[in-house]
Amino acid sequence: MTRTDPLDVPRPDAQLHFGVFFQGVNHWTIWSAPDSGSQIDPASFRRVAQTAERGLFDAFFLGEGLRLREVDGKIHELDVAGRPDAITQLAALAAVTRRVGLVSTSNSTFNEPADLARRLSGLDLLSEGRAGWNVVTTDNAWTGANFRRGGYLDHADRYRRAEEFLTVARALWDGWEDGTLAHSAGARTWSTPGAAHQVRHRGAQFDVDLAPTLPRSAQGHPVIFQAGDSGEGRDFAARNADVIFSAHGTDFDDALAFAEDIRTRLRAAGRPDDDLRILPGTEIIIGATEEEAQEKKRWIRLQQVTPATALGIAGLLWGIDLSGRDADGPLPKEDPVVSDNDGSFGARRVADPREVVAEWRAKAAAHGWSLRETVIALGPQRGHVGTPSALADKFAHFVRHGAVDGFNVTPYLIPDGLDDIVDLLVPELQERGLYRTDYTGTTLRDHLGLRAPLTHRSAPDHRQAG
Repeated sequence: MTRTDPLDVPRPDAQLHFGVFFQGVNHWTIWSAPDSGSQIDPASFRRVAQTAERGLFDAFFLGEGLRLREVDGKIHELDVAGRPDAITQLAALAAVTRRVGLVSTSNSTFNEPADLARRLSGLDLLSEGRAGWNVVTTDNAWTGANFRRGGYLDHADRYRRAEEFLTVARALWDGWEDGTLAHSAGARTWSTPGAAHQVRHRGAQFDVDLAPTLPRSAQGHPVIFQAGDSGEGRDFAARNADVIFSAHGTDFDDALAFAEDIRTRLRAAGRPDDDLRILPGTEIIIGATEEEAQEKKRWIRLQQVTPATALGIAGLLWGIDLSGRDADGPLPKEDPVVSDNDGSFGARRVADPREVVAEWRAKAAAHGWSLRETVIALGPQRGHVGTPSALADKFAHFVRHGAVDGFNVTPYLIPDGLDDIVDLLVPELQERGLYRTDYTGTTLRDHLGLRAPLTHRSAPDHRQAG
C-alpha cells in the first residue's frame, strides 16, 4: 500500500485552514469586469475581510507593492495597482472585524526594525493578538531606486539582513515582562520597575540601543509568514517562520514534495516537523457542474490575460516591443533578443529566452494556439477548479495526506470573489469534518494551532539580540 492510497491516511483528523490574499500590484485580479469593485476603496477591503471572517478564515493577508511595475522605463498601465500602507489598512480593519487574523506584507530590505517592529506590535495590540508579518525581501534595483541606498543587496545578503532584522524585532517584542502593568488605580506605579528592558544589538546590518515602548499582545508575537521559494528562503522559513506561503499547491505530488522538504529543513533546524503551517497561494473557481467550472475558468483567464497583457508578457520574453501585434494571431517570427531581464511587470527571469521561445513555438504549433492562448497555457498554472463537492474531496486528500495545511486564497474578483467559497465550499468542507464550524480561539496563533513564539520556548534571556 502506497503512502497516497486513500485508505492510508496519515492525518485523518487534520482540518483545512484558509487565508485570503488581497494582492498588491498584479494582473491576476480582474479590474475590467462589470462587477469588479475598487482596489483602493476602504469598502472593498472591509467587504473582503468581513466575508473571510464570515467564512471562518484564519487570516486576511495584504500584499505589498513598493513600486509600480514598469516596462522600458514606462509605467505598465494594465496592472491593478495602488495600495494604502498595509499596517495602516489592517489597523482600520481591526475595528470592523473580531476574529480574522490581519497579516501585513512588510519588507525587511527597506525598513528598519525599531520602527517596523513597533508598528507591528501596535497592530497586534489594537487587534487583540491577531497580527501577522509576512517577511519579504527585495534585491532588485528598480524597487531599490525608491530608497537612498538603492537595490544593493544580492540574493544571499537579503536573507542575512532579514534574519538579523527578525532577531532584533523579536528582542523588542520580548522587551517587556508579562504581568508587569498596573491592574488597579491603587498601584504605586503604572508598571513594575524594570519591566521594560533595554535592547542592545550590534550586527552587520543593525546597530540599535533602545527600550521597547509597547508590551506584548495576547498572542506574544505577531505570527511570522514567509514566502521565499529558494533554498535560502526555505531554510529561513525553517529557522524562523510560523507559516510558509508557497506556490506549491496545485499538483498533489509537487505539494507533497515541497511539504516533505520543509519538514526535513525544520528537523535540521531543531524544530518539530509540524511546527510550521504550509499554506500555498491558490485560486479557487467553483461551478455547479464540472463543465460550468471549466467554462468559468476559461472566461477568467481571458479576463486576466487581456490581449495587451499577453503582448506585454511575450514582449518581455522576446525582448522586443510587440504592442502593435495581434495577440490572437501567431507567435512572433523574430528571434528573441537576449537582454538583462530585471523582472519588471512580473516577467519570468530566464537564462536564455531562446530556449523558452523554442518551447512556446513547438507547443503552439502542436495545439494550434494563438499568442494569447500560448501565454495563458504556458504561464503560471495555479489553482483548483470544480464543483464544491469535488473540491472538498480533493482538499481532504491534500490536507490529510500532509501535502498542505490549507490555502491562501487569491480572489480573481474584488470584493465578491470569496462568496462562492464561503457560501458553497465551506459547508461541504464542514460536512466532512474538514473545516471548523466556529472560531475556538481569539488570536491568529490560536486559529493556526501554533505553539508559543520561538523565543518563548526556553529559559535563556532573548533581550540581548546580538
